[in-house]
Amino acid sequence: MARRIVIVGNGEIGEGLAETIDSADLVMRFNDCRSAGPGGERTDIVTVCNTGRPGKAMSEGSSWACNRSVWLASSIWCVRDPQKFQAMKPDILHDHPELDDFCDDYTEAFADYARQNGKGLHIVPATTHEALDRTLKAIDPTPYVVPSTGAVAIAQFLTHHRKPQDRVFLAGFGHQGWDGHPWDAEEAWVNDLIQRGDLVRLTSNNSRRYAQGD
Repeated sequence: MARRIVIVGNGEIGEGLAETIDSADLVMRFNDCRSAGPGGERTDIVTVCNTGRPGKAMSEGSSWACNRSVWLASSIWCVRDPQKFQAMKPDILHDHPELDDFCDDYTEAFADYARQNGKGLHIVPATTHEALDRTLKAIDPTPYVVPSTGAVAIAQFLTHHRKPQDRVFLAGFGHQGWDGHPWDAEEAWVNDLIQRGDLVRLTSNNSRRYAQGD
């Protein structure tokens, strides 16, 4: 059976999208789920950056675990493979010595949270990250640190979790933020996926039609 999946980033959400997002069969949000509210409430998957300062803040603080979207989710996805990031650490420190805690790993803390609260845990494999790196560097060889959490999650879902009849929508992706991510290449990659029909960017103009199942 065809499903409607919405991957909701933490960027600006267009007006009138909440109902469409909440009517989907599966909704993915990210980190502290700032998309909730204007971007609806339904949350099935929360994908987290499980290393570095974001991972530390979420796993060691109380606010993330008490977040309603996190509580609603049935599964937590950790976007960074711990072994890969340990292998990357020497090169990252050489090129970016200020990122001395970038590869610190908090996966086990997220795993503990998932076990204690009856949620699934999925660690995105290094192969997804590496394949995405190759794709992005073919678009733009400008050096960067790592792809964004959102880009890795999109790649993982489309490659390993999408079923043949699924329609996958994006909302709240502005392709901007921390300068260690390759935003221009990611935007070009997403636009290519849209042109190929693998993704649909959900907007205020088309949301009503998709809310009705078209």
